[in-house]
Amino acid sequence: MNSHHKRNIAVITSGGDSQGMNAALRAVVRTAIARGVSVYAVYDGYKGMVRGGDAIRQMTWDSVGGILHQGGTIIGTARSPEFRTREGQLQAAKHLVERDIDALIVIGGDGSLTGANEFRKNWAGLLAELVAKGEISQELADRHPNLVLAGLVGSIDNDMFGTDMTIGADTALHRITEAIDAIASTAASHQRVFVVEVMGRNCGYLALMSAIATGANWVFIPESPPDQGWEDELCRMLESSRVVGRRHSIIVVAEGARDRRGKPITSDQVRRLLQDRLGEDVRVTILGHVQRGGAPSAFDRWHSTMLGADAVDAVLSAGGDDEPVLIGLRQSRPVRSPLMEAVEKTHQVARLIAAKEYDQAMALRGGSFSESYAILRTIIRAHPRQPEPGAKRLRLAILHAGAPAPGMNTAARVAVRLGLDAGHTILGVRNSFGGLIQGDIFEMDWMSVHGWVAKGGAELGTNRKLIAPGDLAAIAAQIQAHRIDGILMIGGWAGYRNLYEMARHREDIPAFRIPMVCLPATINNNLPGSELSIGADTALNSIVADVDKIKQSAVATRRCFVVEVMGRECGYLALMSGLATGAERIYLPEEGITLADLLTDVTNLRKDFAGGKRLGLIIRNEMADPVYSTAFIRALFEKEGQGYFDVRTAVLGHVQQGGNPTPFDRIQATRLAAHAIRFLADEAGKMAPACVAIGLQGGKISFTNLLDLPLLMDMERQRPLQQWWLGLRSLSTLLARPPEPA
Repeated sequence: MNSHHKRNIAVITSGGDSQGMNAALRAVVRTAIARGVSVYAVYDGYKGMVRGGDAIRQMTWDSVGGILHQGGTIIGTARSPEFRTREGQLQAAKHLVERDIDALIVIGGDGSLTGANEFRKNWAGLLAELVAKGEISQELADRHPNLVLAGLVGSIDNDMFGTDMTIGADTALHRITEAIDAIASTAASHQRVFVVEVMGRNCGYLALMSAIATGANWVFIPESPPDQGWEDELCRMLESSRVVGRRHSIIVVAEGARDRRGKPITSDQVRRLLQDRLGEDVRVTILGHVQRGGAPSAFDRWHSTMLGADAVDAVLSAGGDDEPVLIGLRQSRPVRSPLMEAVEKTHQVARLIAAKEYDQAMALRGGSFSESYAILRTIIRAHPRQPEPGAKRLRLAILHAGAPAPGMNTAARVAVRLGLDAGHTILGVRNSFGGLIQGDIFEMDWMSVHGWVAKGGAELGTNRKLIAPGDLAAIAAQIQAHRIDGILMIGGWAGYRNLYEMARHREDIPAFRIPMVCLPATINNNLPGSELSIGADTALNSIVADVDKIKQSAVATRRCFVVEVMGRECGYLALMSGLATGAERIYLPEEGITLADLLTDVTNLRKDFAGGKRLGLIIRNEMADPVYSTAFIRALFEKEGQGYFDVRTAVLGHVQQGGNPTPFDRIQATRLAAHAIRFLADEAGKMAPACVAIGLQGGKISFTNLLDLPLLMDMERQRPLQQWWLGLRSLSTLLARPPEPA
């Protein structure tokens, strides 16, 4: 029988479904098996726990094969009034303890997690009552005196404390953004206004972030109701937009939106207002449950995987009296916090909204939420404000460098609009540093960037040109001729290298004594001073979508695919796409490839296919090894596969750089560009203005001195010396194939 350190685990999905629940379930099951622990899935939520029988099933490694890409939850979810009763909980406790289960991992919303905690608190009393009734033995009860609990938040609303993102919120944003992008093109064709209603009863996250990601003209959220007289302001804004040439308008309404008096603001009310006051042709779209559906995004796959694995380790290391924990995400890493404290703070926001304490509700949502709302209020304007008397009026230049990355245009649009709104002149530089050398520089206005929010590529043009010593004088001459007071470079390694060279020559070239900011935009995610680059999330989703299709074709034919992805000498895309698609093996440039590795891998594949496996997936970074190429690996595996499987390759190529940016890339581009413009304005005119790389570190905006570049980078391989995501390497290996029998 189980001793305490060898507890059996049950996993349950409860409440509303959300995309990524299956990825979390897969990670829980496989991590538990790898740790030598029996794991059971409870089907149909608490209803299944009360029912028992085949609703509580022991899981094997293969029980969760092929589910990463599926939306919803394969073990089901259901409401259960019975579980709230004493009788229901007695049955649930009996069904768990009979299987020696005394650890529970719940993937659900705040209601499901609260219910689990009540059950945990009642556990000892429930078992005592079952013993008294003769339904279980005293010995069985003594062996399981406590129920250990860990919770993961499955909720598209992103409304839970203790985590930066809830499971499913990123995918829901994808659905909303795709829908609004599609609506925008039909709205522009007919010069229409569209009112789009999105989910979010007490949380405006989906509404606010989708409005930022799609360039919507107005948003209504529960946490910050509009001021009295909002109807007049909304009508004025739409009329001004028409005057400056906008052919369509999009208004996003959260389902829980209300006015300052607490009266609901509905999408239909907004439609009637605009039709009656402006005579506009207004259409309403209520997105409803499509927001919950479909395949999970790359982020929801890898982050749910990481949290599921950590939940197993949390319950296995917990003492019997330990408080239950919430496994959340902070700064791209799992973090544990007291479960009920997180639930209580979540409920507090709803109470503050009900009490019309809106400023406190916004404050509890956190700094980046309030900041995003303030940025949106500026960029949705029809034209910039009149500058304050005596305000700094600067001439700021914007350019791109490096390979194209989705989100470059989004960042440029925000920088232009916020710069103009602050009273600055914004200069666009065409064709990267080549354009800067030749003086291909023009003044940008508010509508220069209209429609750029969702566009992939780089409208200003970009390339990988590295400046030579002879170019420095020409660049200095152009800076002086155009009276440039600061430079924002949105791009990759070539841009960082070029601004570093300019910063290094400030002593002897006075024109370079201006503030300069590098904003990271590259699919390779290989830049210093930022954990994530703009464009990397879009590339990851592009890879995952392609691999999903490849896997469907392979299952039918007992085939192993070797998929080559980009990234140059940085393995970020390879590792994260491998984690998000369930690859058996991932080859990284940071590790290289040996012949011994290849022989071990082909032996494992042969064994797995002989045992009934139907699909093999290998992901190889394009520069993982100069000798063992994708073609070489295919030939070796085909020869050594001995007829158990055939091998195909897929080189994904430049599709990874294309496509419209994901919501994540649009939102982060917006935040970084806003801080970059503010930084340039603050530094301009100082005796020694800073040259920095802006980035996201620890979930916060940070600035890194550009002159430290050689200390932070492997300059030859063009990747940072510290790469946080390499910490996920062991997890990708753990989940790839079952442990060998002891």
